[in-house]
Amino acid sequence: MNILKNLFHFDQPDSIGTKIQLRAFEFFTVTYTLIYTWEWAFYIPRLSDVVLPLGLANYIDISIFFSNSISIYNAGLITAFTLVPLLFKRGRWLYAIAFLLFHLQHVARFSQGEIPHSANLVGFSLMGLGLAAIFFKGMKKELIFAFGFALFFMGLGYTSAAISKLVATGITWVDGSHLWLWMGEKSIDILSLQGEFQYNWLQELAFNSRFLATLILSFGLITELLGFTVWFKKFRPYIIIMLIGMHVGIDLTMNIFFKTFTIQLIIMGFFWNRYINQIPGVEKWAENTFIKRVLLY
Repeated sequence: MNILKNLFHFDQPDSIGTKIQLRAFEFFTVTYTLIYTWEWAFYIPRLSDVVLPLGLANYIDISIFFSNSISIYNAGLITAFTLVPLLFKRGRWLYAIAFLLFHLQHVARFSQGEIPHSANLVGFSLMGLGLAAIFFKGMKKELIFAFGFALFFMGLGYTSAAISKLVATGITWVDGSHLWLWMGEKSIDILSLQGEFQYNWLQELAFNSRFLATLILSFGLITELLGFTVWFKKFRPYIIIMLIGMHVGIDLTMNIFFKTFTIQLIIMGFFWNRYINQIPGVEKWAENTFIKRVLLY
């Protein structure tokens, strides 16, 4: 199928640029897995009851994570099970175990009824690395599969978000008055947290023009609807630019910045392998022993 060929480039040349981009994706995934893991590890002991069971928490008692420093020990295991395959390139099946433990850490942390989006794509990337280690042999194929796996769920996630908005609210979701309401609500949150708040230039413009506010929401909805086009190489850089622009717009209007999403969009959405291959002397640089052993596969 054309989609599969666009997502999984198993036959692409094994160039320095390809190695660097794929390993950058892997380093990013492990880095943010550990950032979230340890952030949650120190928060979980403050919890006492499961309000909203998620995922595996529907089948096991996740409240055991709330005491006896279980979340800390779990974070230690996730750290070991991700750093070993990342740095030593061995035991890569440990990614699969790390993903399950990461999932348990996530459902323990967000067992109170509020579920953010921030770690979703990182979780899918870690899942892809785990599945790749089980079903493929060789780091090249593993990383290519995990990369394409993450791209697939990236596109599916954005498009599904747009469809959910349309199912819940209909096309009137883009009405500029909705943006006015959301900006007002967010300003109260920030004022309560920081004691002061001032609207920026874009927020002021949006408040002064319902048409502009509607255009802003329309751009966001259209961009999300087109999220699936990230599956196709010829459209990928353009939809990535639109998605990054959408996240910048969300930050300017709603003061919510999806930093992790944006970094991953930048790493995965452009043909960095081609650009890197065009750098003079890059092949000689890649012959360095440290570079070959740690940064490349």
